Amino acid sequence: MLQHFETSQWVPFPVELVFAFFANPHNLPPLMPPRLKVRVDQMRLKPPPPRPIASDPARRFLSPAAGFGSEFLISFTPVRWLPRASWTARIIEFEWNSHFVDKMASGPFKSFRHRHQIVSAIENGEEGTSITDVIDFELPEGFLNALASSRVWRQMQESFVFRQKRLPQILAIAARQAARKQ
Repeated sequence: MLQHFETSQWVPFPVELVFAFFANPHNLPPLMPPRLKVRVDQMRLKPPPPRPIASDPARRFLSPAAGFGSEFLISFTPVRWLPRASWTARIIEFEWNSHFVDKMASGPFKSFRHRHQIVSAIENGEEGTSITDVIDFELPEGFLNALASSRVWRQMQESFVFRQKRLPQILAIAARQAARKQ
């Protein structure tokens, strides 16, 4: 059965910084709860289309980005006493400062598709960025599916709660580092 998970967050940083940050797969592990021990084990990056050049030099954030066709192998520990699980994600859509989509090529789910929607947004008169994550997934079939479903759902919620607390801190560091490179 296909399941749908969606969450949104606004951050007080420009869309160019937020998108550049999320488009770099190396930035995934710090956004995940430490108990999951997430790591990027392998990467085959394909270049994205040419990066739009912001008129304001302070918004020209340069970092690696996973363009259409990029693949990366991620591993994590879903349950403390189980061995590491791994999964290969492939970028199937990429549009600068708008969105990108990764889809599981192999891994623990029957299917998994994650759309990262990143758009400029003003909140309370302050310029920033709205990040919406839309995940559609299916668990493998079997009698443990119902038990696994509630655990997967809870773990996804906990991971995004962690990310939403951590993201502003990490983006503040990224913004300071980018400002030093100007």
